[in-house]
Amino acid sequence: MQIGFVGLGRMGANMVHRLRRDGDHTVVAFDPNPDARASVEAFGATTTDSLDKLVAALDKPRGVWIMVPSGKVTDDTVSALQSLLEKGDTIIDGGNSNYHDSVARAAKSAERGIGYIDAGTSGGVWGLEVGYCLMAGGDKETVDHWLPIFTTLAPPDGFLHVGPAGAGHFVKMVHNGIEYGMLQAYAEGFAIMQAKPDFGELDLHGIAHLWNQGSVVRSWLLELAERAFARDPQLQELRGWVDDSGEGRWTMEEAMQLAVPSPVLAASLIMRYQSRLPDGFGNKVIAALRNEFGGHPVKAEAPAGTPASH
Repeated sequence: MQIGFVGLGRMGANMVHRLRRDGDHTVVAFDPNPDARASVEAFGATTTDSLDKLVAALDKPRGVWIMVPSGKVTDDTVSALQSLLEKGDTIIDGGNSNYHDSVARAAKSAERGIGYIDAGTSGGVWGLEVGYCLMAGGDKETVDHWLPIFTTLAPPDGFLHVGPAGAGHFVKMVHNGIEYGMLQAYAEGFAIMQAKPDFGELDLHGIAHLWNQGSVVRSWLLELAERAFARDPQLQELRGWVDDSGEGRWTMEEAMQLAVPSPVLAASLIMRYQSRLPDGFGNKVIAALRNEFGGHPVKAEAPAGTPASH
């Protein structure tokens, strides 16, 4: 099957590689970065240096999978494709778009007779090896047409048409919200063990490996923790800055709109913000108040140019 592909970052390039390696698919790919285009040419993909050339190189009915950052980049890419594609063609958004945006983009595409699939995609850089978990939203007939592409990208039972337009990115949003909570639980558990001096320096790598052998908390995330501790037992090479790409916030917004209690997800999201404030003002307020009401000791601000102790 032939497919166009836009966005050749780490995930996008690996997806093209998997399509070429594991399926009888022809891929025409575009990325503004010539090095990124060269990387997929090595897998046998054809590349172009513009969207209009990519569309021109595809046979009708055309399908274009976009794997670009959510927000303006996706907006611009979808708008450009809506003007270039024709009735019967399909746009597949595999990025982490807000599902509200996906519903609107699908409606605008439908006005031109263009199909739109929002394909929530999970698997990260490991997807090439183990496959991508895909949750698709869109018209059933359109999704069914592109099933060979989804089947090649996903592991067995790793693809599901979850509902109409927007449903794919909604389910992926909730998936990432759950991920926030799981990551926070592991983080807190290992932090407690790392802080405990009574038993010497606990072997966090060994404990992670142990817990992956039949424990009720075993998981792929814990396997990744095991790998990380093997490389750096105390994670001394890392700064504790944890970014978020939006899905956790969107999940909490939905939870509030639906009046669904989600304290674990809320706390894990807040802790991501906390991670970016090594000496946040809020913490200073708490320290000052504790000192005022209870005489609890406070630590002085380090002089300018002096590294803060942690």
